Amino acid sequence: MATLTDPPEHGFRLSQLIYDTRYRSLTIQVVAMILLALMMSWLVSNTIQNLAALGKDINFGFLWQPSGYDINQRLISYDSQATHGRAAVVGILNTLLVALLGCILATILGVIAGVLRLSSNWIVSRLMAVYVEGFRNVPLLLWIILIFALLTESTPAPNAFRGDEPTSSMFLDAVAVTNRGVYIPALHFASPLSQNGAVTWGVILLVLALSIFAITRIKRWATATQEATGVRPATWHYTLGLLIVPVGALLVTMGAYLDLPALQGFNFAGGTHLRNSLIALWLALSLYTGAFIAEIVRGGILAISKGQSEAAFALGLRPSTTMNLVILPQALRVIIPPLISQYLNLTKNSSLAIAVGYMDARSTLGGITINQTGRELEGMLLLGLFYLVLSLIISAAMNIFNASVKLKER
Repeated sequence: MATLTDPPEHGFRLSQLIYDTRYRSLTIQVVAMILLALMMSWLVSNTIQNLAALGKDINFGFLWQPSGYDINQRLISYDSQATHGRAAVVGILNTLLVALLGCILATILGVIAGVLRLSSNWIVSRLMAVYVEGFRNVPLLLWIILIFALLTESTPAPNAFRGDEPTSSMFLDAVAVTNRGVYIPALHFASPLSQNGAVTWGVILLVLALSIFAITRIKRWATATQEATGVRPATWHYTLGLLIVPVGALLVTMGAYLDLPALQGFNFAGGTHLRNSLIALWLALSLYTGAFIAEIVRGGILAISKGQSEAAFALGLRPSTTMNLVILPQALRVIIPPLISQYLNLTKNSSLAIAVGYMDARSTLGGITINQTGRELEGMLLLGLFYLVLSLIISAAMNIFNASVKLKER
């Protein structure tokens, strides 16, 4: 006669870390982390030993030493007696400037080219195809050098604007395009908020940001009203007022005025000087990245069912209205994820500025500062950290925007 007995209780065995699926993945992860930590420890230790053999250590004190070099394009005050740290800040601001301008123009060009590539007009669609294929299949560095050469060789010298019968003239008596760059009016203040221009512009940008935030709240209110009543209230006058009145009142209070460029001696004085290096880099980055964005936009539009367009046409909407209000808003869910990568590529490709002498973070912190101080490791670590943080910020901002346009499930 068989008797029932309780099954023997087994304790934890080390072999379970390998053969038990409950623990195997954890074991692999722990081992991988240990190996990675050991490798990083060996790398750091080996680097410190090699630096010690060369009589060096890891020290960031060079950032407070005088730089001893000039930067031709800058957004904040700087001279050769400033520190390497301030020179790095100037270079970082130059990188941020060209990256911001490039992302804006590349997006505009990419959206327009992507939509026009789907045009029923054969000539228009073929021209956009030539643009896209031409810029996508030629290295960016060549476009930067080519555009810089065109700006330098095909534009007049400043002395062409001189004399009773000049061979060149300023556009609207305010903009001069020369082989040394473009001179445009500069906004100055008779009574600035501070002697530091960064503080004044910071306050202006803060007021503008608050105005934009108020506009978004008004648009949400209009949308909620439309959903509740079926009638959307007019908001254009609120938008226009919030964009003009607060910033305009601040500018009037500070006594804002335009400083126009004028020919003095052998060059223009006054206004703002946009060097050909900045313009060439900006245009090349925008045109190159815009070609990739055009294909992303085209793919996003093609991902939307034709039934959406047919339904809009059946309601009497015009093709342009259908594209703006029906197709593109839905296509954003497909467009934005790869668009993030293009923004990141544009930002990192701005380091090619060294080819035309534009002084960005790569040229200052990662170039002249390293050559003068001999702090190669520290300079490259800081430069890599800057690009990493900037890329993470761009990714985070675009991911937030991507979440806002996702299809809301109910």
